[in-house]
Parts: sequence; structure tokens; C-alpha cells
Amino acid sequence: MYKCVVFDLDGTLVNSLYDLADSVNKALEMNGLPVHPYDAYKYFVGNGRAKLIERAMGDAAKDEELKAKVTKDYDDDYIIHCLDKTKPYDGVVDMLRSLKQNGVKINVLSNKPDEFVKNMLDKLFDGIEFDIAWGKKAQYPTKPDPSSVLALLDELSVDKNDCLYVGDSNVDVITARNAGLDFCGVLWGFRTKEELEGEGAEITVSSSAELYRVIING
Repeated sequence: MYKCVVFDLDGTLVNSLYDLADSVNKALEMNGLPVHPYDAYKYFVGNGRAKLIERAMGDAAKDEELKAKVTKDYDDDYIIHCLDKTKPYDGVVDMLRSLKQNGVKINVLSNKPDEFVKNMLDKLFDGIEFDIAWGKKAQYPTKPDPSSVLALLDELSVDKNDCLYVGDSNVDVITARNAGLDFCGVLWGFRTKEELEGEGAEITVSSSAELYRVIING
């Protein structure tokens, strides 16, 4: 059994695609820029807020002043509407509760700004106590840089061999590899099985029950 699991958030524990897309599109529209369909955002997300905004803006992101304005407009909207449509994936809440009951340390590490992460977890996972839940912190680079993962494990005093990293994108596969952790990819998220396996993922799961078995039988 793995003693510790580090979960990505967006596309792994929660489906946040629609709220993310709505807030970015609103910010783009406010600044006279073209908007995008929901499916496009599956590939805009994953590397943090700055990259999300840059990808959505396209060439217009070269204008630093405009990019800063779009980012602020996005932040102002998303902090209010981040839970309008966002919800945990099927079975995730029960899985997390069962892991805690079995003594597994459950953690979240996201490239989403830290203030958004805490707000979402408090509202969507009421009654579930995460051991550590971090969004993007100023002192660490965004994933796939392993610095934040390694700092999290150090704070928990957990050996790498006892920890599984779980995510839904190539960024997560690379993060786990850079940190020297085992990886499991979830297929209900924003990216495809082909992307995960193409980046080197050896284990993928299609349900939270399947993921639970991987963790417990680790």
C-alpha cells in the first residue's frame, strides 16, 4: 500500500473545465479578444494561470500590459464563479474518505494559484482533511518542476518509494518522473490515454474504484 498520494486537482479530483473556460472567455471578451470553445481549454490548462492566459490570448499575449489586464479580469471573475459548475468526479469523495480511513496521507498539488485551491477544497470536499493542499506558491516554480513536490514530501517526512503521484496530463507524468515518484494517470480528466502513455505513463485507470485499488495494493 502506498502510504501517501499526491493528487493533481483540475482534471484529476475535480472537473473545473467549464468555470475556467467561462472566466477566461469573459476576460478575453472584456478586452476585445476572441473567445474559445470548451474543448480548447483542455489543452490550455495544466501549466498554471500564466500559461493558461497566454495560450488563450495567442499572439495578443505579447502585449504585457494587455496580458496583465486580462489576468486581473480573469482573477476577479474566477474567484466569484470558480464553483458555479465545478464538482468532484464520480466516486472521488468516497475514495478519498476510504483512503483516510486506511491511514493513507492524501495531498493536493496544483499549478492553480494557491488561494483558489484552498477555497475549492473547503467547499467541494467538506469533511475531508487533506494532509497538505498547495496551489502555486511564489517560492516554487510551476510543475513539472519537482521542487514543490519534493518540498511537500519533505514536510510530510515521507519517502519517495511510499508515495504515488496521480494526474491527468503529460505535465503530471513529467512531474512525477522529475520527482522520482511512481505515477498513475486518470482517464476521466482533460487529456487522453494516448497522451499519458506517450509521455511514459505505465498505469492508467478509468474509475476512482480502480484508482483506490492501485493505491491500496501498491
